[in-house]
Amino acid sequence: MSERSEVLRQVMLETSTTQSELSRVSGVRQPSISQFLSEKVDLSDEQLDRLLSCMGYRLEVIRRPVVPELTRSERRSWRLHRRLSTHLTRSGLERWRPTIERNLERLRSTVRGQPHVRNLDRWESLVERRDVPGIHRVLTGLDRDSIEMREVSPMGGLLSQDERTEVLEMVG
Repeated sequence: MSERSEVLRQVMLETSTTQSELSRVSGVRQPSISQFLSEKVDLSDEQLDRLLSCMGYRLEVIRRPVVPELTRSERRSWRLHRRLSTHLTRSGLERWRPTIERNLERLRSTVRGQPHVRNLDRWESLVERRDVPGIHRVLTGLDRDSIEMREVSPMGGLLSQDERTEVLEMVG
C-alpha cells in the first residue's frame, strides 16, 4: 500500500471523515478520493497536504540522505557498475553491445530461477531499446531491484583491468 494513501486513510479514520464529507469540504470529487484510497490514481504530496488540511492536519515530508546497508559484495558490485556508468553514452552503448549480448547469452545458459531470469529479460529490454537513462539507473541505483539486477549483470569485461583494480582497491 502506498504511504500517501495509507496516511489519507489513517487521518480519515482518526477524524471520522467519510469520503463524501471530505469531497464536500475539499471540492475534490468523491470518486477521485476513492481512487486515491484504492491506489488506482497516484496522490501527490501536494494533493495529500490539501486533503489533510481539510481535516485539520498538515503533511510533513522529511527528506534526508540515508546510507543503505549493503553487503560487501553488493557495495563492490555497485562501485564497479557506478564506474562503468561514467563511460555510458549512446555511442558507448553501441560499442559495448556485442560484449553485452554475448554476456547475456552466456548468462541465459547458466542462470536459473527468479528473480534472475526476469532480470536478464529486463537487461535485454534496456539494451534493445538503447535506454541509456534506464541503464544508468540500474548501474547506480541502490534500490533492491537495481541490486538484484546487478547480480546478473551483462556488463562484465567492459571496464579496463586498471579501472577495475582501482575500484576494487577503494572497496577494500
